[in-house]
Amino acid sequence: MSITQQYLLDSYRAAQHDEKTPPAPGQQDWQVIREVRDYGRFRAVVEERPAHGRIRAALAGLLSRGSGARTPRPLP
Repeated sequence: MSITQQYLLDSYRAAQHDEKTPPAPGQQDWQVIREVRDYGRFRAVVEERPAHGRIRAALAGLLSRGSGARTPRPLP
């Protein structure tokens, strides 16, 4: 059963019992992403690490070290 079919079945059952319909699938995805981001920032502060720019700093460190990739040869 797909998510859409389950949602339609739940909506039908809610209508039959005069209850509130469930939220549509995907409606709260961005809220969940925001909460995960905020939790990561909270954990960083609790563990006394920088809360902002951690990913960018990590990527910059990887790129500055070089990942073993060779530079291409110049064209003749």
